[in-house]
Amino acid sequence: MSYAVRPYRQILRRKSRQIMVGNVAVGGDAPITVQSMTNTLTADAAATVQQIHALERAGADIVRVSCPDEASTKALKEIVKQVSVPIVADIHFHYKRAIEAADAGAACLRINPGNIGSDERVKEVIKAAKDHNCSIRIGVNAGSLEKDLLEQFGEPCPEAMVASALRHIKILEDHDFFNFKISCKASDVFLAVAAYQQLAEACDYPLHIGVTEAGGLRSGTVKSSIGMGSLLWAGIGDTIRVSLSADPVEEVRVGFDMLKALGLRHRGVNVISCPSCARQQFDVIETVRVLEERLAHIATPMTVSVIGCVVNGPGEALMTDIGFTGGGRGTHQVYIKGQPHHRLKDEDIVAHMVALVEEKAAEIEKDKIEKSKTQDAA
Repeated sequence: MSYAVRPYRQILRRKSRQIMVGNVAVGGDAPITVQSMTNTLTADAAATVQQIHALERAGADIVRVSCPDEASTKALKEIVKQVSVPIVADIHFHYKRAIEAADAGAACLRINPGNIGSDERVKEVIKAAKDHNCSIRIGVNAGSLEKDLLEQFGEPCPEAMVASALRHIKILEDHDFFNFKISCKASDVFLAVAAYQQLAEACDYPLHIGVTEAGGLRSGTVKSSIGMGSLLWAGIGDTIRVSLSADPVEEVRVGFDMLKALGLRHRGVNVISCPSCARQQFDVIETVRVLEERLAHIATPMTVSVIGCVVNGPGEALMTDIGFTGGGRGTHQVYIKGQPHHRLKDEDIVAHMVALVEEKAAEIEKDKIEKSKTQDAA
């Protein structure tokens, strides 16, 4: 039996309409964006700005902050002035916080129109969003579904979550507002994936995907990778957030690693390394651990292979920008663009590799600038 399949590395993304979150495009043919959320008290503007700057350095495209009270929305005005990424204001229940956040410079409001209050209050929030060119994210969560939907469906299920999303979509559409994206999250991987699959069929709005409350760094990364990876593989998802009980910077790193693994986006160094075994000619595990830490500041896309012996080392090096293979008697082989370049003996492996990567990154960035100048001149 034969099957007609697309090229094995090609992911066909779902066609969605495009919106703007500040100056960042979400949906359509725009790159899939990576988001995170601060965990500082938003009213503490200095601490919140410091954390947002850390997220910016990690590559975050969009950052969400919680605005539960007036002190938070007041601080938001100062926060927005000091950061570069668009800020999403997380709003629950109180419509005035949404109006204040839009006025303070939020690029997006994360709300559920259904829990804002009366139709008149929803109108006021939408007017504020329109007046300030502010987008909206409808945030559906399996843990906070409407009472009538739980009674109708008996329990949180994909159908109930999609019904909630469509209900909120209609509220915005009825008020002639279409500048929004939707999330439909659950902590259960199966529930989240099924809900997003059904929602992707039911509308063409951009989808913000994630497995909510996924857990700590390791377990949350695994759950998120399974759930979000399944959706991204199927072409579903325009912007992502990996929810971890960890430093928010880790959410951004995991998000980019997920996109890199699927070939959907490339940022920073992709380190390909072996798990190590008795054949290793240097301490692979410790070398890779320190190397990844030392290369975290590199945003330029490139691949680096670090392999402990010659069994797979030369082959992996063929497919990477810079390769390193362990050799006998402390003499190791360095590859550049897949070809043997020089040997390394009795030197600091990490320091040597970092220097090579930084040099390569500088070359790539210089070439980009020169190419851009040439195109502008033409």
